[in-house]
Amino acid sequence: MLNSLITSQTRIKLLLKFFLNPKNRGYLRQLASEFGESTNSIRIELNKLTDAKILTSKSEGRNVIYNANTTHPLFDDIRSIVLKSTGIDKVVNDIIKKLGSIDLAFIRGDYATGKDSGLIDLVLVGEQINTQEMERVRQKTEALIDRKIAVLILTPSEFEGLKDAIKDENILILK
Repeated sequence: MLNSLITSQTRIKLLLKFFLNPKNRGYLRQLASEFGESTNSIRIELNKLTDAKILTSKSEGRNVIYNANTTHPLFDDIRSIVLKSTGIDKVVNDIIKKLGSIDLAFIRGDYATGKDSGLIDLVLVGEQINTQEMERVRQKTEALIDRKIAVLILTPSEFEGLKDAIKDENILILK
C-alpha cells in the first residue's frame, strides 16, 4: 500500500522503522546495514524527513541518532497509515477485540523493530482465551492483510515466568 503512495523504497523502510514502534532509534551506518543500502541513499532520505520535522535527530558521541517526532502534527496520521499498510490495525480490531478477556497484548519480533517481514508475532496474555475463535479470526485476518500471524497465548502466570525471556522490543497494543 505504501508503495503506491511513496516511490522511495528507502523512505518507506525508514517510515516503517520509526513509526511501527516510535521507541525505535537508529543512526546512519546502522540503518544502512539493516536495510542493505548505501549510506548515501539513507542519508538523503533521513535529511528529507528531518527537514520536514517528521524525524528528530540528536548527536550522541560520534553518531547522529534519529527517531520519530512524536510531537509532529501529522505523527498520529503517519503512524496510522504505517499500521494500516502492515495490517497491524486489523490484528488489533479483528483478533484482540473479539477474543474477550485479554489482560495484555503486544507485538514482538520484526514488526516491533520496524521491519515488514511478513510475519506478525502476537502475544496474548489472559485466562480462558477462546482458541477456536482466535484461530478462525487469525486465518481471516491473514487473508485480509496478506501476512502471517503467529500467536502465542499465555496465562498471566506463564507470562510472569517468561517475562525476562520476552523483554526485547515490543509494541504494546492492549493493557
